Amino acid sequence: MAAYFEVQGGSAANGEVSPSGNKNEALPVLAASLLAETPVTIHNVPDILDVRIMLDLMASMGVSIQRSKPGTVVIDARGLVDRPLDRALCNRIRTSILFAGPLVARFGHVLLPPPGGDIIGRRRLDSHVLGFSALGAEWTTDDGGYRISARRLTGADIYLDEASVTATENILMAAVLAEGRTTIYNAACEPHVQGFCRLLNNMGASIEGIGTNRLVVNGVRSLRGTEHTIGPDHIEVGSFIALAAVTGGSVRIRDAAPQHLHRVKQVFGSLGIEICFEGNDVIVPRHERMAIRRELRQAVPKIDDGPWPSFPSDLMSIAIVVATQAEGTVLFFEKMFESRLYFVDRLIAMGAQIILCDPHRAVVIGPSPLYGTVLESPDIRAGMALVIAAIVAKGSSRINNIQQIERGYERIEEKIRALGIPIERRDDK
Repeated sequence: MAAYFEVQGGSAANGEVSPSGNKNEALPVLAASLLAETPVTIHNVPDILDVRIMLDLMASMGVSIQRSKPGTVVIDARGLVDRPLDRALCNRIRTSILFAGPLVARFGHVLLPPPGGDIIGRRRLDSHVLGFSALGAEWTTDDGGYRISARRLTGADIYLDEASVTATENILMAAVLAEGRTTIYNAACEPHVQGFCRLLNNMGASIEGIGTNRLVVNGVRSLRGTEHTIGPDHIEVGSFIALAAVTGGSVRIRDAAPQHLHRVKQVFGSLGIEICFEGNDVIVPRHERMAIRRELRQAVPKIDDGPWPSFPSDLMSIAIVVATQAEGTVLFFEKMFESRLYFVDRLIAMGAQIILCDPHRAVVIGPSPLYGTVLESPDIRAGMALVIAAIVAKGSSRINNIQQIERGYERIEEKIRALGIPIERRDDK
């Protein structure tokens, strides 16, 4: 049966909501637990499709997985066996690539089937190859995927050609058990990467420079189990900020880690959304009207994305939906993925005024009334953007292919419905 969302547009979001654990922290943390010689307990794990697939992959390798209570997973990798990864499961998620680091560190080799994930453009693995090669591993490709092997991992100076999150995490997992010192330059430093590094240090690793783009790793002989709590998902927080504002509602987002949201606050402010921080909460007051803020000399503003601390690429789709409801014109420049903006065709079909200049740039002119229709979710973030568009639209909408959305958002329809929005998850008979 194919599941879909049925949305009745026109209602305002009001109330309180709490974000789930960060998907992009949970997945590498699960992979890193394979390095520990005793059990690792992880709290605030989101119950999403990508996490379930990651756990299924680990179980297929002999890892013991226990759920002591909702949101808590205990990983015991003492039974980890050297066997091929399940190709079908790897093809369903991007982060299957994260098994490279721990499996090469544990067994000296791994055969990785090609990873899957969102189709948002080319997603390079070159930075992974660069890092593993510097540590002394050989990386070859064949019809079966990627074969990585190393008789011994040795610390090295590694200059990443891009600030890749997964490459940084993968190289760290190999480097923490390598001989000697490794320095990673141009490392990713997003909030979820910081949380991941803290987990490794609590397991006994020695990583310096957390939160910067230069990480220094002093290799250790072994790692132990620990407890770790996943931080809140700042992309989900941004999604609820957008939902509240475009519907004219008022929402408090509990435990949202506002210290990671300053650039998000700036960008949404340029779209006419004023938010405030109160303790660890984010408050979105009622907006009667949103107006795009022009730049100096009345220039059309530009919103672009980039590695942390820039505006996250994962919020670009959602910001575009916000712009369709704000008065004025804005240019979006998606620098990181050449297929992420193609979803705007769905918004245009709903009535949005958007000019797709090329694969990386789109001009949005607002406000535009949107009209409900049948939609297809192309990826996690564009899928959530279409949910928000359907909620603000006149009439009803049906959103298909919602398994893409559920890869990254936990029980999202329940959270939205609790804010007073008519949304139902249904299955075709």
